Amino acid sequence: MYFNFTEEHLMVQKMARDFAQNELKPGVIERDEKQQFPAEQVKRMAELGFLGMMVDPKYGGGGMDTISYVLAMEEISKVDASCSVIMSVNNSLVCWGLEKFGTEEQKQKYLVPLAKGEIIGAFCLSEPEAGSDATSQKTTAEDKGDYYLLNGTKNWITNGGTASVYLVMAQSNKELGHRGINCLIVEKGMPGFTVGPKENKMGIRASDTHSLMFENVKVPKSNRIGEEGFGFKFAMKTLSGGRIGIAAQALGIASGAYELSLEYSKQRKAFGKEISKHQAIQFKLADMATRIEAARLMVLKAAWLKDRGLPFDKESAMAKLFASEVAMWATTEAVQIHGGYGYVKEYHVERLMRDAKITQIYEGTSEVQRIVISRQILNEIN
Repeated sequence: MYFNFTEEHLMVQKMARDFAQNELKPGVIERDEKQQFPAEQVKRMAELGFLGMMVDPKYGGGGMDTISYVLAMEEISKVDASCSVIMSVNNSLVCWGLEKFGTEEQKQKYLVPLAKGEIIGAFCLSEPEAGSDATSQKTTAEDKGDYYLLNGTKNWITNGGTASVYLVMAQSNKELGHRGINCLIVEKGMPGFTVGPKENKMGIRASDTHSLMFENVKVPKSNRIGEEGFGFKFAMKTLSGGRIGIAAQALGIASGAYELSLEYSKQRKAFGKEISKHQAIQFKLADMATRIEAARLMVLKAAWLKDRGLPFDKESAMAKLFASEVAMWATTEAVQIHGGYGYVKEYHVERLMRDAKITQIYEGTSEVQRIVISRQILNEIN
């Protein structure tokens, strides 16, 4: 790996940092408390090109590499993980999947407005009984000739209420198991498609997470991504890249908590001196800085491999596993460093601690990442 960022990388990083600190930070606590979707902030992300960063410019995107994407994700996640997950889903799961596997007609109709940020998308895999076991899809897409009849429920869908385009995994041939799953592009407003109430979450509260219900929704065959039965493979390939985005989000949450703790430790006094001069705090800061740097290198390696068209499934799973666990640990340490102040909303770290937990759960739990990693390393031996 080449460890020096290009001028473009540094420019993207600075732009994301300035946006996060100057435009996201004011009001982030209020949005969290009220579970208020950051509509104006998402609009601004679109204007800055953050919603279609890696999409080819001919489809309205920024044509940037994955390194640029993770640098921007880290800076935005330091301040507002609700905004960064909206950005991650649109970039990693929706735009990437459509560009990689969609038809030209699908790209022109859906990818272009998604990449420009004119609309946002949602990725719909999880169900009430199909979370980590994604093969157990109960949502069905019955082949009716020139269309599919879609029925079922999806759970925990990020951008569920505000998206205009939904990539929905559904079982078309139960006898074929996961080889009978299709991915269908569903539009908001299709008859029979309804959005459930917004979930009242512990963290990332400003992002809108909903259940989706499909009752005899007619989806044209032209809205299927890939060949018949390609849906599960599509979901797994897309999620592998998506893990890099969530790893970058976890990294940002951890580094945001660390930066706040470092600043606070230089201001807060105890026993007649700044707490940064106490060895107990110094050791915490040293451990935080070390683990965060290790996570950063893992995230960058996964991104570097992806940019070069090299296998990255193992590395993306490792990055997400490690970065999410660092995020949970570092934010807990940040609250401890802040003491009583860390337990109140004004100092931000309690929110970062709540936000960190979801990075160990969505887009594959830590347990699932370990399964992915162990399969990869055992296959390497064979």
